[in-house]
Formats: sequence, structure tokens, C-alpha cells
Amino acid sequence: MLRFALKRVSSLLVVLVAMSFIVFSLQRIVPSDPARILAGPTAPTAAVDTLRERLGLNAPILAQYWRFIKNLGRGDLGTSLRTRNPVTMDLVNAAPASIELSLAALSLGTLIAGLVTVVSVVGKRVRMFRLSLLGFGSAPVVLTSLLLIYVFWFELNWFPSSGRIGAPDFQSRSGFLLLDTIAAGRIDLFIDVLKHLALPAIALALPIAVALCQTLTASLYGVMQEGFILTARGKGLGPLHVLLFHGLRNSASAPIAMFGLQVRLLLGGLLVVERVFAWPGIGLYMVQSFNAADLPAILGMSLALGAFYIVVSAMVELAQAWADPRISV
Repeated sequence: MLRFALKRVSSLLVVLVAMSFIVFSLQRIVPSDPARILAGPTAPTAAVDTLRERLGLNAPILAQYWRFIKNLGRGDLGTSLRTRNPVTMDLVNAAPASIELSLAALSLGTLIAGLVTVVSVVGKRVRMFRLSLLGFGSAPVVLTSLLLIYVFWFELNWFPSSGRIGAPDFQSRSGFLLLDTIAAGRIDLFIDVLKHLALPAIALALPIAVALCQTLTASLYGVMQEGFILTARGKGLGPLHVLLFHGLRNSASAPIAMFGLQVRLLLGGLLVVERVFAWPGIGLYMVQSFNAADLPAILGMSLALGAFYIVVSAMVELAQAWADPRISV
């Protein structure tokens, strides 16, 4: 296990160094002057030159890259040209909203996939529901999001269509509104946050549910034909007991890998869903940075997300080794 951890840390460092070189090169290739953008279009030339000197943009390339590496080592991802804040600060402020939405979507997608798979294997009466799930989950996320807004907000007025909470004066301490509303004893606001969370979480959860359901069902059907399953049935164990305690763990390797892939692909969905639902997270921040040509913010976020991908990959491999002892880390 220690060898695996050291290997993953080394991989993370190699990837970060490679990404830092790419990010640094892109910042120099793109024809834009950060000093001019920070100073403003009407700033005098002397002020721009002074700012460029202070930022070290006149130093040799190697010196600039070394300064860039040292800043990364301190957690400095640069300064956003749009918000004028450090990208690290913007990341910390936007991350709780995206984490809350992602956890809700992953939990909901996994729950739907698990229930549909179990019922289909044991009861075999959910074909129409599986086909409906496949249809909605295969549709583009933007189309699903707009359809959910039209039906559940415009027509039925059951759920809100944007934002995270209906009380803008509520002061969140951690950024996680579900936890903060419970800590404050505001059950009414907790329910309101759940209502705001429902539609974007469903839009993100449907593709996850489809992918996990297809993978888990295919893997589970193969495992249920193995000899040890037949032995368990021969001992008089019920079908649900055999499925839950003998079938699921032995068929979990492929679904765990698919789950890890869905976590890594979640950013693409966040870019769309957070934009449609005006959800103030990393996805909306990235979209706004793209629209404003905020290169430091885009590249700084890319570095942070690259490290996140490596961590998720390591966690997936550990989970696969736990689920299937035949797999060695």
C-alpha cells in the first residue's frame, strides 16, 4: 500500500510539473498583456510598464518559469483578470457549491442505478422504466436541464429554476448550505435549499445513473451465473440475500471504474448545468472566465482540476482492490 501511495504521489507531481509547463507556455503564447489588462485600457503607459516590472514580466523566461513554480508551491494559481482576486480564493469560494451539487448528483445517480439493477435482476419488471431512464439519460444535459425547468418550474411551479437559496440574507459560514442551515436550526431554509438543489442534481444524475446501471447490470448478470452463486442458492438463501451479499461485491469492479470515470467527467456537466441554473460554483466560474477571456483563471483552474483527476484515479484503484481481492494495487 505504501508503494502504491508513493507511486501515485510521484505520478501527481509529474503531471503537475507537465501541466505547469503547458500552462506557463500558453500564458506566453497567447497574444495578451496581463499588465495592460490589470491596469485597465485607459491606464498610462508608464503605469503599465511599472506593473509589468512588478509582475516580473520583463525577466528572462527561465526566471519567470521558476517564479511560476514557486508560486504554485505556495498555492498561488495566479490572479483572475475578471474578478481581480487570486484564483485560489475564487476556487475556495466556488468549490462548496459545486461539491454540494456533485455529491447530490452522484448519490442520486448511484441510488437510481442500484435500485433499477436490483429490481431488474430480482423482479424483472422494470423494462419500461429502464428504457425511459436510458432515453432521458442519453439526451444532452442542456436539453434535460431546460426540460426540467419547463416542466417543474414553468408548468408545475414545484421547484425553483435558479440559485441555491431563496433567502439572500442568510449568511453561510462554510459555503455548504445544507450543513449551514441545519447548524442554524433553520429547517425551512434547509427544505428551500433542497428544492433549489433538486433540478440541477437530477439533470446531472441521469447520465450517471444510465452509465452505472448499464455497467452494473452487465457485470451482475455474469456473476449471477457463477458456481458460488448456484451454491448459495442451493443452500436455500433467498434471491435478494444472494444478490446483496454474494453478487454485488463480486461484480463491483467495473461499476467502481465507471463511477470514477463519471466523477472525472462531471466537470463537463457542471459547466452546462451551473450555467443553466445560475448555480454559483466552479462550472459557472469557468464559463464566465471563458466569456471574459480570463486566461489566468482558466489555466489556474485547469491545474487544480488536473490534480483532482489524479486523486480520483488513485481512489478508484484502491476501491477496486477492496472490492475484488484478485486485483492488486
